[in-house]
Amino acid sequence: MKKRSLKMPGAFTILFILTLLSILLTWFVPAGSYDKVSYQAESHDLLFVDSHGKEKNLPATQKTLDQLGLKIDIHQFTSGAIQKPVSIPNTYKRVKQKPESFLSFATDMVQGTIEAVDIMVFILVLGGMIGVVKASGAFESGLSALTKKTKGKEFLLIALVAILMALGGTFCGIEEEAVAFYPILVPIFIAMGYDSIICVGAIFLASSIGTCFSTINPFSAVIASNAAGINFTEGLNWRILGCAVATLFVLGYLYWYAKKIKANPEFSYSYEDREKFDAQWAVLDEDNVPVFTWKRKIILTLFVIAFPLMIWGVMKKGWWFPQMAASFLTLAIIMMLLVGLGKHSLSEKQVIDAFVNGASSLVGVSLIIGLARGINLILTKGYISDTILYEASKLVQGMNGTLFIIVLVFIFFILGFIVPSSSGLAVLAMPIFAPLAETVHIPRFAVVMAYQFGQYAMLFLAPTGLVMATLQMLDMRYSHWLRFVWPVVLFVLLFGTGLIITSLYF
Repeated sequence: MKKRSLKMPGAFTILFILTLLSILLTWFVPAGSYDKVSYQAESHDLLFVDSHGKEKNLPATQKTLDQLGLKIDIHQFTSGAIQKPVSIPNTYKRVKQKPESFLSFATDMVQGTIEAVDIMVFILVLGGMIGVVKASGAFESGLSALTKKTKGKEFLLIALVAILMALGGTFCGIEEEAVAFYPILVPIFIAMGYDSIICVGAIFLASSIGTCFSTINPFSAVIASNAAGINFTEGLNWRILGCAVATLFVLGYLYWYAKKIKANPEFSYSYEDREKFDAQWAVLDEDNVPVFTWKRKIILTLFVIAFPLMIWGVMKKGWWFPQMAASFLTLAIIMMLLVGLGKHSLSEKQVIDAFVNGASSLVGVSLIIGLARGINLILTKGYISDTILYEASKLVQGMNGTLFIIVLVFIFFILGFIVPSSSGLAVLAMPIFAPLAETVHIPRFAVVMAYQFGQYAMLFLAPTGLVMATLQMLDMRYSHWLRFVWPVVLFVLLFGTGLIITSLYF
């Protein structure tokens, strides 16, 4: 009799279970809320919302913030650096319990999907563009040329990609945007003999380690420093050191794993799914490679240009997902026109079908992102996120500096599951925890670092973050990812905590 093994459920099932558990928590965790304040650009004033939801407008002045007990420069609000509501310390109050109905889980999942529609449209347009490039034959011909040039130097490309991703993470917080790089890089990694783990490691893991050890990332280190009432340059040298060491650790880990699977492909953690993975992503048939014509070269060049253009737009022009989707759509239309011209051209219907089929292949990835947002929506509507934040702040009061940091890292580790948004957790938690640093005689930048390392150690694991969308895109099992990533999580927690404690004494 064939032995049956227990398999971890897929991404959609895990998110469905977590949605039901989140609803259950709203019945048993006491509801509570901090007063919050945010800047209203239209009226040029501050909107104050108390724990019971009552609103009033206040003058957008430094005096107002001082009266509220917020040690934050008013310019951080008026310049747009802080856009989300900020928690006001010492204002937590219990509120009437607001349990979510189990009958409303579908509504919550749909609402979360609606809130993520900008990311979803970006991913669908990306999928459509990929479909057009594949239909043109540019992938196969370009990939054949590249693999011949990288023969014997395969890991150098892995290392280069990982370093660039880490830099993108530490400088500008590349996260959801990293999804765009899989279509261009995964076929290359497969052709070089690597597996799905290497693909996720070089892109998601590397970009996330850079974001974890953010230096000037405006969505993490900068906004957290602003919300803590300090300049982001405080502690910057320690974050740079941490980022360098962490990147080297990831490169070493990827090299060890890559060397193992090159020597023995069965060592791959995802070996049992290799055929399905290769069938989905491999586009190179050595016996039937299309000619690398001028048209295919132009199409592939346009495809590659889309990604540095995206990074430039984010860093220089403040683009977000609508602008990125628009740039990708523009390039996709140009590619569609080229595919329909000259020799080996496709009909209008074939070109449109290629775009539609490419977009449909990423519908699952888009829905995963939306459903994960639904879980966070439930916790917010149930008023339990602030309760967990309040109880955590009580836990660390009165501790000595070293113990305070150790416990705080693990508190942010837990909060990372509940609030997977780096900017969202920063504005909620920094005003609460940063003042506590002074009571135990440590600098506030240490709290910022604890937030970074704790939250991102969880985001390597948390189904409520980007992990599930990434695994869904590569059709990888969550259990395979856990087996690979747990040493990195352990490294971040131990090395990150040690780095912060060292910074307190030097």
